[in-house]
Amino acid sequence: MHEPGTIRADRIWKRFRPDRTRNAMVEQLAFLRDRMGGKPIGWHWALRDVTLHARPGDAIGLLGNNGSGKSTLLKILTRVMYPHSGRVEAVGRVGALIEVRAGIHEDLSGRENVFLFGTLLGLGRKEVANRFDEIVHFAQLEDSIDRLVKFYSSGMQMRLGFAVAAFLEPDVLLVDEVLAVGDQAFQQRCLDRMRTVLGQGTTLVYVSHDLPTVEAVCNRGVWLARGVVAEDGDITEVIGSYRRSIEEAAEFPHLDDPVQMVKVQVAAGDGALARTQEPLTITAVVESERAERVNVFVGISEGTSQPAFVVMSNVDLAHGQTELRCHLPRLPLPHGRFFVWLGMEHGSRSVLSWRPVTSFDVFGPSLVKPPLAVVRPVPVHVEAEWEVGPR
Repeated sequence: MHEPGTIRADRIWKRFRPDRTRNAMVEQLAFLRDRMGGKPIGWHWALRDVTLHARPGDAIGLLGNNGSGKSTLLKILTRVMYPHSGRVEAVGRVGALIEVRAGIHEDLSGRENVFLFGTLLGLGRKEVANRFDEIVHFAQLEDSIDRLVKFYSSGMQMRLGFAVAAFLEPDVLLVDEVLAVGDQAFQQRCLDRMRTVLGQGTTLVYVSHDLPTVEAVCNRGVWLARGVVAEDGDITEVIGSYRRSIEEAAEFPHLDDPVQMVKVQVAAGDGALARTQEPLTITAVVESERAERVNVFVGISEGTSQPAFVVMSNVDLAHGQTELRCHLPRLPLPHGRFFVWLGMEHGSRSVLSWRPVTSFDVFGPSLVKPPLAVVRPVPVHVEAEWEVGPR
């Protein structure tokens, strides 16, 4: 018998039929035609041979592009839907926040929903009542708890859903992208609450496109790509692989801009490899349809289009090709792979769309991991000197 909080999903396959976009008679005729012609009926496989095991207290971040199967896997873990094949077991009470309205009945008041949700988790009325004040205070619904939920805003519903799911102490907590509905202050409170429940031994499976948040909360990452587990391991390493796949897919897109990228090169001051807190030169050659003065923006990112920093300069482009050099006296980045982004504007008109143009590796110290549930949005390396002694 497994401990409460254990998750075992073995060789999960899940498929869906294509959406019906035609009327029923046309759809049925097409179905019969395909059957008589020997054509297989089309299915979309959302999950293909996915295995996920978690021990009590694990914090797993599910990563992947839209349509990769993350939400489908969460719904299978909650038994909202069932797999085509494979075995699933989530031991103990499961609290899930997969959609804003998940587990919340709009024709009941906030108070009634709290007790209903607790009952569904297998808790007695007294146990729910003991946590009721904490739930209401966390959700900031003291003045609205007796109103019908259908009159709540989406943010109020999300706060109530998360508070109920997290404060009734489930053995397994499943959270989808819904935290994006709340403001920054509430998101941080949610992260703090996740840290608390993890400390109590709750198993967390967290889905979000906010990669710094996932890295702040989780210690393990599972990357799904087209329904298949592409990588499973340490959260920092898996996020790094996922970010590289995104950037490499977007690198050097062909766009119909007045200025086109010809080539880009990144090198240290002496032509060697890039190193933390040492000089770096970015050389770009662009080709312009005409001579004009533009603002050139260069940024360096670890992830998607959100750079760790951006530098800008006014330059005169010649008709034809122009070589630009950007010198950074001290590179404030840690060990890892990074991407150079470049864009140009003439006034408010974009002449070269903001895009990734090349990647490079930095050699140096790794970043210090912050406390659990503390989000570090950008990977900037800062040197510090410490002094410790009696006062």
